[in-house]
Amino acid sequence: MTLLSKAFASFLLTVIATTIILTISARLSAATSNEKLFKQINDEVPKRTEGEGTYDRLVIRGGYVVDGTGAPPYGPTDIVIEQNRITQIKVVGFPGLPIEDNNRPEKGSREIDAHGKYILPGFIDAHSHIHNVNDGQKVSPEYIFKLWLGHGITTVREVYDDRGEDRTLVLKELSQRNAITAPRISVFPFFGAVKDPITTPEQARKRVESLKSKGADGIKFMGAKEDIMAAALGEAERLGLDTTMHHAQLDVVHANVLDTSAMGLDCMEHWYGLPEALFEDQVIQNYPSNYIYNNEQDRFSQAGRLWKQAAKPGSKRWNYVMDTLLERDFCLSPTFTIYLASRDLMRAYTAEWHYQYTMPNLWQFYRANRAEHGAYFFNWTTEDEVEWKNNFKLWMQFVNEYKNKGGTVVAGSDTGYIYSLYGFGYIQELELLQEAGFHPLEVIRAATKEGSKVLKMSDDIGTLHVGKKADIIIVDENPIHNLKSLYGTGVPKLNDKTNIVERVGGVRWTIKDGIVYDAKKLLAEVREMVLEQKKQQGISPDIPMTVETPQYNSQSKTIVKSD
Repeated sequence: MTLLSKAFASFLLTVIATTIILTISARLSAATSNEKLFKQINDEVPKRTEGEGTYDRLVIRGGYVVDGTGAPPYGPTDIVIEQNRITQIKVVGFPGLPIEDNNRPEKGSREIDAHGKYILPGFIDAHSHIHNVNDGQKVSPEYIFKLWLGHGITTVREVYDDRGEDRTLVLKELSQRNAITAPRISVFPFFGAVKDPITTPEQARKRVESLKSKGADGIKFMGAKEDIMAAALGEAERLGLDTTMHHAQLDVVHANVLDTSAMGLDCMEHWYGLPEALFEDQVIQNYPSNYIYNNEQDRFSQAGRLWKQAAKPGSKRWNYVMDTLLERDFCLSPTFTIYLASRDLMRAYTAEWHYQYTMPNLWQFYRANRAEHGAYFFNWTTEDEVEWKNNFKLWMQFVNEYKNKGGTVVAGSDTGYIYSLYGFGYIQELELLQEAGFHPLEVIRAATKEGSKVLKMSDDIGTLHVGKKADIIIVDENPIHNLKSLYGTGVPKLNDKTNIVERVGGVRWTIKDGIVYDAKKLLAEVREMVLEQKKQQGISPDIPMTVETPQYNSQSKTIVKSD
């Protein structure tokens, strides 16, 4: 018996030692692999130091669940997460009554007190850009990622990386490994982002094949000749690559949404191509004779006059276009928020979050500039804003009716342009969906379930159900009552007991893949980044930055007329 015990003990020690060696070896291998990925992007993003977990057993206690399906909030509820999967969701009582401990899941290795708070699926931004410190916006991915996670955005669809798809695919892999503090990334590279122009259908098919072989999740188009467009979309459909498109005016005459959806296009960005499909007594937009597409004030001011040229709501043409897109299971990604400044410029550049959260480099990119995309407010007029307000009404009516008839509408922001800030602009998009006619529960559904469906991720994310990955946000206030409570700045609210106006709301915790991020801490780190850059550039942190171009002292490299 003693010999057997010694032999078993020796065997057990061997198993334990082997397990430890294999675990260490796997971790070293993963670390080495991660180092190679970081080198491919020149260590552009720091290694993750934020977030806690995953946990063997994480329990979120007592919150009200908004599950993303469109169902009303329910609870109080306890949610159990093991590693990165939801393993139990249990209603543990009734609102207003004490919760009995004997009716609750067992204690976890970490617990989050969510009593009185609201628990939602992580948000999905269906139209995003990961900008960089060298081009245009001159902001780091770290800054962008923390603003996104700080607003509960746990997944983004990247639809045009200025630095090319190779960079985005590396960022996707690092995020998937949780090696960086970042949302999940679905990569839709720009079809035309190649060294030499694509001029033949064969080249178009090869470009699509190349993106598929690299691991892209889909492709984003902006237009092309008819034969090239047809070849590319046909090849994408053959290979199972999803597609979306900004129907740029340069190609929209032969490629509006009816044309492209007939070729197999899955989704549209913004709204270009939709009014053109609704034209009844014209083929081409009514451009002024002095219009130049590359003059962006021309481009955007006339875009605001486009919907009034389309068929009227409820008309035969309006219904035909809508019904055809519905039959084709076509997706709309309206990105209302990125056009918000066009209908109220002053409101856009005086938004309260710019004061602490907008980098000076990004603010400089926002300023009117004929050479920068989206910096088109050269001399924006009241008439332009009135036209855009009317434009929004018709556009929103189509989107809302499309949703009401069963069409897919997702929430995307396109932030980083036109005074629209990462994270904050996404919450604006949710508010604008409500303005369009969506019930707040329909807004949350568009931001979660519908987004996961379009990204082909609905088996893992998008709703709060057992078996799905733990992409979850916890908020202090009820977002169904007030979507403004999701802003990182919170929302003013009168305390009826003290008669004092307080700041409430914001996301408290963002959980991505089972890792718990303190959302308020992430936003505090962003504020520090902004403050540091202001100090470096000699900009006063005590007053808002202005839309006027500041004057610099060339010797001291500081601002003479402070922002």
